[in-house]
Amino acid sequence: MTRDEVIQAFDAIRVWHNGDRRAVHKPLLVLLALSRINASAQQTMDWNDAEPLLKELLEEFGPDGSATTRHYPFWHLRTDGLWKLDGPSTILNRPAGATPTLAELRQNHVRGGFADPVYAALKDDPELISIVAQRIVEAHFPETIRGDVLDTVGLSQIEYFYATKNLQRRRDPAFRAKVLLAYQYRCAVCGHDLRMGHQPIGLEAAHIKWFQANGPDDVPNGIAMCSLHHKVFDLGAFKILPESFVMVFSQHLNGSEAVSQRMLAHHRAGMILPQAKEYLPAPVNLEWHATQVFKKPVRPD
Repeated sequence: MTRDEVIQAFDAIRVWHNGDRRAVHKPLLVLLALSRINASAQQTMDWNDAEPLLKELLEEFGPDGSATTRHYPFWHLRTDGLWKLDGPSTILNRPAGATPTLAELRQNHVRGGFADPVYAALKDDPELISIVAQRIVEAHFPETIRGDVLDTVGLSQIEYFYATKNLQRRRDPAFRAKVLLAYQYRCAVCGHDLRMGHQPIGLEAAHIKWFQANGPDDVPNGIAMCSLHHKVFDLGAFKILPESFVMVFSQHLNGSEAVSQRMLAHHRAGMILPQAKEYLPAPVNLEWHATQVFKKPVRPD
């Protein structure tokens, strides 16, 4: 396969959709498999070895509860023509929709890995691994956590070789400016408003519903946040309750006593609101973030 054929094949991966619900199972499995090529591991991996790694990735970067279906991509990715499975014929000859159970995959030591033409192309072209990995994280994760995803799967050393994935939707270049103006150039969580002259420092426009999940580039889908609170918001460390605009934090957030106290000082506090009602965060976007990003359970009061 040529480089362009491989890129097109990965771009065409069918990702499960159900309304606005996120499904990052296949993207995370692909990234995990790409990291194995960089590490010169075997072409295929035993599900018993892949399972704990994929479970951890889904718990860290997937919607709450998505790790319960961690075996789905291992089985279904082969329908995209990129993946092959090795194991007993009694399992492999099943219809595509007859997903084996976790126990069946474990007990039969089913192995999975990239199909031969794909594996050969990636193995012979290390830059291609970087291209594919970059396009996957750009398509499925916000910029704030892409590096964390790559670091966790073992691809922290990849280099950027290729232009941003061609998407049908284009970002509104004025989105950041509109959101920062609406919030009067201060973080809606902590009030951070440091400037150098007229230039805000460390202040960003956070999408509530991610752009990668078709979140709009409009002010009701944006909140001005400092870079720290933007990142932890995208990691699911806290959510904002619709109507009241109160922030509640996850029990998964932890650190030293001093650090956690500074962060958790905002637990059950109201966010700093924008200067006009029409700029308020849209409840439908806050609800999406609460179900698709926030890591349950909520911390006690």
